[in-house]
Amino acid sequence: MCYQIIQVCAQAHNVVRAESGSGSCRMRSGREDESSLVEAVQQGDLTAFEALFLHYKGRVYSLCYRLVSDTGIAEDLTQEVFLLVYRKIHAFRGECAFSTWLHRVAVNTALMHLRRKTDMLQELPPDGPQVGSSLQTEATTELNLDRIHMDRSIAALPPGYRAVFVLHDVEGYDHEEIAKYLGCTPGTSKSQLHKARLKLRELLKG
Repeated sequence: MCYQIIQVCAQAHNVVRAESGSGSCRMRSGREDESSLVEAVQQGDLTAFEALFLHYKGRVYSLCYRLVSDTGIAEDLTQEVFLLVYRKIHAFRGECAFSTWLHRVAVNTALMHLRRKTDMLQELPPDGPQVGSSLQTEATTELNLDRIHMDRSIAALPPGYRAVFVLHDVEGYDHEEIAKYLGCTPGTSKSQLHKARLKLRELLKG
């Protein structure tokens, strides 16, 4: 079965950038249609799985790339995410949107990879620097700068800083959620974000 899924992923990867106007695997917009596809995948329908893959691959790849900053690894993680989705989709009960569930799988997969490669976080003292509203305003302003320069600067951040920055400032997670993902305290997440923003400003000015 894994071989079949890999085949589907590989086939979809070859056409995901194509802008075809129609096709049996193209997912229509709408929660109802998405739910129907998920139910079909749960019954073993690989065509429905390919439709979900084609629809969400770009988002998953972008998230993985932001976290790992390596195109090859991001591609591998994207395929790993969808293999996990296929294996675990029977556990999906529709208590949240499928896209939300998929996003969590992608975040966990990318962070697990980072944990295997490096010690992402360094615990900081409880009285470490906190993030003020002015920093949030400055970071938001910086996000409006040249996207290529910004993306390169984010990619140059240390893994722990990059993970917290992407999860908080790009993906919109709060510090309680980030702490659960990273296995740290909310205070550590706040401190890491503070340092990430300072480092990012240095890179943007460099």
